[in-house]
Amino acid sequence: QLQLVESGGGLVQPGGSLRLSCAASGFTLDYYAIGWFRQAPGKEREGVSCISSSDGSIYADSVKGRFTVSRDNAKNTVYLQMNSLKPEDTAIYYCAAYRLRCIVVITIPPDGGLYQADYWGQGTQVTVSS
Repeated sequence: QLQLVESGGGLVQPGGSLRLSCAASGFTLDYYAIGWFRQAPGKEREGVSCISSSDGSIYADSVKGRFTVSRDNAKNTVYLQMNSLKPEDTAIYYCAAYRLRCIVVITIPPDGGLYQADYWGQGTQVTVSS
């Protein structure tokens, strides 16, 4: 079965850290730009980060300096290390695979615009609260 599966979410206090995983099965994720998106309660979906072999990594301004995306090709998995978490980081986090440049992926509008992911994960909940 072709799919992406996110894991690693949970409840963490402000200032804490979480490491999210995006594992691909049935396809090789290194052939794609892997974007991380999130949707918080009452807010629209936003791009968080993206990584690809050609573009390296890119981040939204809201998470620069706090989040780091990486890839382990041997495990066919992309990771999102989230440090110094804030309550406003609370959201469902999704990963998605695109055949696009990362600069495009991270700016895809909430409704998807004209772009469609090849694969989406089911999402993992991140809650930052005292």
